[in-house]
Amino acid sequence: MAQMRMNYSNPVELRIAGYEALEKALGTENAALFMKQNCPCSVDYTKEKYEQPDISVDELYAMIEEYEKTKAAS
Repeated sequence: MAQMRMNYSNPVELRIAGYEALEKALGTENAALFMKQNCPCSVDYTKEKYEQPDISVDELYAMIEEYEKTKAAS
């Protein structure tokens, strides 16, 4: 099987390509199981989701802008 190597400068693109490669090699269900067993965290995402306060789209946008400002300043 020929493999094509790509150079990814964007970490998001690299992560997406990695997930796609896992899914292609293992299938969706097995890729999800693989990621779950290799995740160093033990977070209950469903529980955490409902513990978050309700925020508006405008508030979320403001939070993202603030994050980007602090990231750019560092």
